[in-house]
Amino acid sequence: MVNSEVPELSAKQPPAFNAPFVVIFLIGALIAGFVAFDWASMAQQEQLFLYFSLVPARFIEPVGLPAMFFPGGVAGDLMTLITYTFMHGSWTHVILNSLWLLAFGSPIAKRIGSLRFVLFYFFCGIVGGLLHVALNGGSMVPVIGASGAISGLMGGAARFVFLAGGPLGGLTGQAGPSSAPRAQAGIVQALSDRRVQIFVAVWIGCNFIFGIAGVTPDSATANIAWVAHLGGFLAGLFFFGFFDPYRSSQSGGPGNVGYGEWSGRDKV
Repeated sequence: MVNSEVPELSAKQPPAFNAPFVVIFLIGALIAGFVAFDWASMAQQEQLFLYFSLVPARFIEPVGLPAMFFPGGVAGDLMTLITYTFMHGSWTHVILNSLWLLAFGSPIAKRIGSLRFVLFYFFCGIVGGLLHVALNGGSMVPVIGASGAISGLMGGAARFVFLAGGPLGGLTGQAGPSSAPRAQAGIVQALSDRRVQIFVAVWIGCNFIFGIAGVTPDSATANIAWVAHLGGFLAGLFFFGFFDPYRSSQSGGPGNVGYGEWSGRDKV
């Protein structure tokens, strides 16, 4: 007698769409922030810029001009290092940032967990913002957008996605059946990989070219805070290891880490 029942799969299969909740929530926050800003009156938008955008003159007084007084005091100054990431100038701006956040935030959130992901995201945004302030001291031009923080996610992802067993490790033809990143994301190991070197070089080159030219993806011209992008990217690239909970095994070989809910890993 032939058994017509379909046998159960012995292991869970990765779902087609498995973006972590923290990434979806953050994308929703970016879109909600833009909608609130876009629906505000011109006078309200000016107030929102004053309170929540990143203005270098808040931190370094303009030379030869009277002292500037911004609302919120020191706490308000520090707050803008986070709030500026929730402000965007157009639908194109927020949608493109959301897509990049989905693409690069998902593998990082799956690897390090929700809490570490949020800390890492804002850490990159803060470092990018501080570098922009340091090189543009006294400027009254406000900086808005999550690009610096998302650039940090790109730098962090470069630390492990190309490693054997990582999401893109199969490009070498040597990756195993699992898409789990199985190695500790060491900076030396990552930067010794030619694919990582090419990725970093192309990213920095494109960011520099588009930043200097001031050309946006919708063919408009704008003042692009490319220094904040670069600062966020370098922060993610070099400091990701401090947020990565996994370490090399005692023998020096790669650890065996999970890569998402479907593999049974509990996220922080």
